[in-house]
Amino acid sequence: MKGKVLDFSIQTGEGVISADNGERYTFVVAEWKASDIHPTKGVIVDFEVGEDNKACGIYAEAPQAAAPKESKSKIVAALLAFFLGGLGIHKFYLGCTTAGIIMLAVSILGIFLAGLPTLIMGIIAFIEFIIYLIKSDEEFHRIYVENKKCWF
Repeated sequence: MKGKVLDFSIQTGEGVISADNGERYTFVVAEWKASDIHPTKGVIVDFEVGEDNKACGIYAEAPQAAAPKESKSKIVAALLAFFLGGLGIHKFYLGCTTAGIIMLAVSILGIFLAGLPTLIMGIIAFIEFIIYLIKSDEEFHRIYVENKKCWF
């Protein structure tokens, strides 16, 4: 029978499996047969139902390979924001095309309007440069790569 580990306690060596049929079965670590995968929440298992409605002969399925994550460097994004940020190049790098076009258009038009809009785009880019640098790599990836947050 197939199922998924709902809970496992290292202290007691006991856990609970939710089977595909909707039933829940308790198990003890002695019934865990997979040596390379440890019983943890979310692990997909194949097992048999033994005495007293308990799971026995539990084998963990190998985890599926995760889809490759899009990789964007926060250092590259920060450097682009610092050196070419007024033109929105860092936005293009992070996949925020619309935001990049807006920054580029405002900067180019700002040249004809006494430079003030261009200066404002430069200030925004500098603020983003600082924000990118103070985020951890994981936080940067989650916010700007996975969730595609385009402004601040």
